[in-house]
Amino acid sequence: MSKLFAIALGVLTAIGGFVDIGDLVTNGLVGSRFGLSLAWVVLVGIVGICVFAEMSGRVAAVSGRATFDLVRERLGPRMGLANLGASMAVTLLTFMAEIGGVALALELTTNVNRYLWIPVVGLAVWLVLWRVKFAILENAFGLAGLALVVFAVALWKLGPDWGSLWQQASRPSVPSQESHTTYFYYAIALFGAAMTPYEVFFFSSGGVEERWTEKDLGTMRANVFIGFPLGGALSLTIAAVAAVVFLPQGIQVGSLGQIGLPVPLALGQLGLAAVLLGFFAATFGAACETGLSVGYSIAQYFGWQWGKYVEPLRAARFHTVVLLSAIFAIGVLLTTVDPIMLTEYSVVFSAIALPLTYFPILVVANDRTYMGRHVNGRVANALGTVYLVLVVVAATAAIPLMIITRAGE
Repeated sequence: MSKLFAIALGVLTAIGGFVDIGDLVTNGLVGSRFGLSLAWVVLVGIVGICVFAEMSGRVAAVSGRATFDLVRERLGPRMGLANLGASMAVTLLTFMAEIGGVALALELTTNVNRYLWIPVVGLAVWLVLWRVKFAILENAFGLAGLALVVFAVALWKLGPDWGSLWQQASRPSVPSQESHTTYFYYAIALFGAAMTPYEVFFFSSGGVEERWTEKDLGTMRANVFIGFPLGGALSLTIAAVAAVVFLPQGIQVGSLGQIGLPVPLALGQLGLAAVLLGFFAATFGAACETGLSVGYSIAQYFGWQWGKYVEPLRAARFHTVVLLSAIFAIGVLLTTVDPIMLTEYSVVFSAIALPLTYFPILVVANDRTYMGRHVNGRVANALGTVYLVLVVVAATAAIPLMIITRAGE
């Protein structure tokens, strides 16, 4: 019974934790401009994150060691440093975007300017990472993020033309008012949002923190193969609601408030309360995950003591990195940089970093020295290879498309 509860709780947490500021902004923006014609990208991204999250979780459960720890040992310090540099640049950018997203959610709730909230949020995130237990952090914000299911309820309440939505999703095409280059630019952005590197690093490190063993492989796989797809379905409802409300009016979503606006239109004040709770939980939870991921990755690469369960004095450098990351994020955000713009850039740069992120995981997952009989099978290797090709194509095309489209304008 306890194992069933652990699976159910993990699945619910994965659903609520899948949607972060990148998914919120990108799906809302894409839905308002392209309808559901890019839904196929979300599906491709969900399969990809499931493939590599399962590998990463399996590596942690079998070897008892986290991703960056093994990458440096298996591929050498140069490859490990390249991996660290690329992924940390994206993770730190995402960390800033998530803190900015929390501030935006609080601004919507209180009407207090987001720049007054940014230092408060940064401090709160650091305090949570320093003092709150890992399980409470993950489960509390993941479960609260389930409030975003209100988008699915709002979609049903709006009474859309379901046939039209299905046609957009099943027969994707470029809208007449959009160019092919812009279409594929946002395809890469959606792909990057679904396969953000920090997700696998956090998942792997969290498994080590929670002391997964081979006995936990079933629970881990249930969390991945049930929770992530359902979280992806939730992100699609955000795009669908935007497609129903904004696309016919030719309105392009440009703020977090606009993304949430259809919910109170359909469900009133109760819907507004739910969507604000969901925004806060999703962005705050993701800010905690990205902040930890920065500390995890740097500490693991350099061989420092790390972990939330380790006393601060024994893992001083790990906690110092997390603190400095929070201070740096606050400083950048207080320059008045737009968190929405930061988010849009972070998901595109995420796609650029994907090859350096996922190739080492595939290598380690095939190494019998670490994995024994739990090395990748044929299906995992086939899917992993296909997705490596896809991420290389996406990474190669991202910058040229960003320049040509002026970041999707």
